[in-house]
Amino acid sequence: MVSPYAGFISYQANVDQNGNNIIGDAANECAISVDPTNGNKMTIAWRQFNDVTSNFRQGGWGYTTDAGVHWTFPGVLQNNVFRSDPVTQSDETGNFFYLSLQSTFPTQTFYCDDLWRSTNGGQTWTEQSPDRSAGGDKEWFTIDKTNGPGHGFQYQANDSANCALGPTAFQRSTNGGVTWQSPIAIPNSPIYGTLDVDTNGNVFVGGWGGGATFYCVRSSNAQIGNQTPTFDQVTTVNLGGSLVYPGAINPGGLAGQPFLAIDRSGGSTNNNIYMLASVRPSGRTTTDVMFVRSTDGGLTFSVPQKVNDDPVNPSKWHWFGTFSVAPNGRLDAVWYDTRNAANNTDSQLFYSYSTDAGFTWSPNIAVSNLFNPFEGYPNQNKIGDYITMVSDNTGSNVAYSATFNFNANRGQHEEDVYYVRVFPSGGATPTPTATATAAATATATATATATPTPTATVSATATATPTSTPRPSPTARPEPSTRPRPTPAPRP
Repeated sequence: MVSPYAGFISYQANVDQNGNNIIGDAANECAISVDPTNGNKMTIAWRQFNDVTSNFRQGGWGYTTDAGVHWTFPGVLQNNVFRSDPVTQSDETGNFFYLSLQSTFPTQTFYCDDLWRSTNGGQTWTEQSPDRSAGGDKEWFTIDKTNGPGHGFQYQANDSANCALGPTAFQRSTNGGVTWQSPIAIPNSPIYGTLDVDTNGNVFVGGWGGGATFYCVRSSNAQIGNQTPTFDQVTTVNLGGSLVYPGAINPGGLAGQPFLAIDRSGGSTNNNIYMLASVRPSGRTTTDVMFVRSTDGGLTFSVPQKVNDDPVNPSKWHWFGTFSVAPNGRLDAVWYDTRNAANNTDSQLFYSYSTDAGFTWSPNIAVSNLFNPFEGYPNQNKIGDYITMVSDNTGSNVAYSATFNFNANRGQHEEDVYYVRVFPSGGATPTPTATATAAATATATATATATPTPTATVSATATATPTSTPRPSPTARPEPSTRPRPTPAPRP
């Protein structure tokens, strides 16, 4: 499927060896990475359901060498191994890394991650860390690309359904993901959020604390390899609403996750910390895309600002919001939007950007055709829990799931993974608007300890070609990632 819309073109990534749609599969939760030395080379990882009637999924991925016009889907990380929650990153030399949650099927008896590396643009992958060596459910990770003492260190965070069977955890690898130090509890247990590193090597974790409470947590010594990471700053963040799980627009999953990213442009906005999420404002049942910034290292954050520019309508959804920061400091954001749908559920991918640290945002523009998010469910009733993007100085590369392909055998559309390039020249210049002043928020400190894990032997790569062989359908269950968990209670 090649789906053009208003000057933007979406290209399907989960295709067969001839570049055609694979009938009867499903793919969602797509994470994209770009080779910083060659923007033509990208990889997308996703949850691959070979049989849309089953809840069994594997670690799918695709790669491109021509800037996303053509994609190759070689297979899955390990054939017939249950995997979920894919996350990818690239380092400054163009190596790609793939962090994947693994468990048993049909009953999940553990929630552990392993890390894979590709040195050839995502064409093949080698397992770096041994199975069940780290991590947990809804993991995110980042790589220190600064020139400081933590250069090359990898950091990951996950929720309480983790390999250590403990609270929300943070883990560090000082050897490229081959071994991971023992988990460290993150103060106030923020979940579902991403991590980033500022130019001074400080690690920040942003996440949800329950209800309308979010946190930005800092470790300034995680970059010191011979020290146990501790968290020396915890800031409560107001994003103007609460996360939605489950939500009517994505019944088996989240309506969005919180994303944190840091400006490393070297200019006047250097080390600004930004957070964005699709949240439900008070008194509403639907969501808006909301944004905040910190200009003082995460001590305080601005009051929340709405990125979607349509008038408030209690029937319209703005969900799966995500964003990234370009090397020149520009902010790019995309999300699913129902403003143009008469039924208030058919969705389009929308785009907006900011060139002034998020004080103003460009007029929102649709960059995809409308699609029905309720079709193509792979046993569980959701189109995943997130989409992702990576920006450069002229635009941003987006991986998202949509239902453009029609499956005549089932009489409905399928969930597939798409790539689209978005760019500021496709929209108008942001118009300055009145912006509220920053609001101070409370801080706290916490300390935790951990011990390193022993070095493990790297395993060989295993790949396979996806098939559409039917598998037994397990009982469906609601889950943001792999298993149901109670909504955390708001914390003081």
